[in-house]
Amino acid sequence: MKFRTWLALIGGALPLSLVSVVVFLALYAWPAIRFNGFKFVFDNTWNLGNLYANPVVIAGTPIPPGAHYGILFLVAGTLLSTVIALLLAVPVGVGAAIFLAEAVDARVRVWISLFVELLAAIPSVVLGLWGYAVLIPFLAHHVFPFLTMTIGVVVPIFTGPAGSGYGLLTAGIVLAMMIVPLITATLRDALVAQPLAMRESAIALGATRFETVFRVLLPNTNGVLVGATFLAMGRALGETMAVLMVSGNALNYLPHNIYEPISTMAAFIVSQLDSALQDPSGMAVRSLAEIALILCIISMIVNALARLVLLLWSEYGPRPTQTI
Repeated sequence: MKFRTWLALIGGALPLSLVSVVVFLALYAWPAIRFNGFKFVFDNTWNLGNLYANPVVIAGTPIPPGAHYGILFLVAGTLLSTVIALLLAVPVGVGAAIFLAEAVDARVRVWISLFVELLAAIPSVVLGLWGYAVLIPFLAHHVFPFLTMTIGVVVPIFTGPAGSGYGLLTAGIVLAMMIVPLITATLRDALVAQPLAMRESAIALGATRFETVFRVLLPNTNGVLVGATFLAMGRALGETMAVLMVSGNALNYLPHNIYEPISTMAAFIVSQLDSALQDPSGMAVRSLAEIALILCIISMIVNALARLVLLLWSEYGPRPTQTI
């Protein structure tokens, strides 16, 4: 009985820590939640006000003169950069997983997979520095002008100006590099774990290797792919340092094309914390805590959706006999 009690305590520590973080953020940010209201998410103006003047009282709350808090540009930047990262990472991750699982000898697969997974072990600040020193100049001088002159003629969001390299697409590329290993490793393991009889059955029915992979193996791992994609989305939503170094840190600005600077919620908290700490009323820091609370809730919703999708897929998704 004691053993089961210890296991219950250890198993309950993780959900309890999550609840404690959410409760702390909610309590700490409550003055800001009460002051900002629902317009906090839909307002596009963030202004710390005059931090060196005496606070003024508005609606019973002391804030610096001229202070105003709105994060629409942060919500847009976070969601748009995550969507771009997923659009880039999912096809690459799926292709890499198929290559590792089906086109590489098992002895070589271990070493190539190791290098792919090492990409996930690189600290985000290192990727951000690489993005700043290498990726941004390359995109600004070669890729973005080319996209403007080609795809930009047809797709409005790719029209110029191409900018300086900092911006939405650059942040999406860096985020994609960070989440590709998660998608690749998860799907590769699922493909390798597929029964040999399924491959042999498909080949015996006359299927080519290409048809075996795309009509037999992948349909049976769609649930794994969906779950990995949602987990990768949660990873991209909360990334901080790498995005901070390549996004351009736009303030109160919504991007009009895919090259323009943005800010994300996680990166904005880091960039604004030092200035917010100078606020004598403390409202700026509490508003940053409200941003953290919203980001935490979004991440929890994403992970809950992943679990729900996997549950529904296991219940109503295709069965191996149906696929074959």
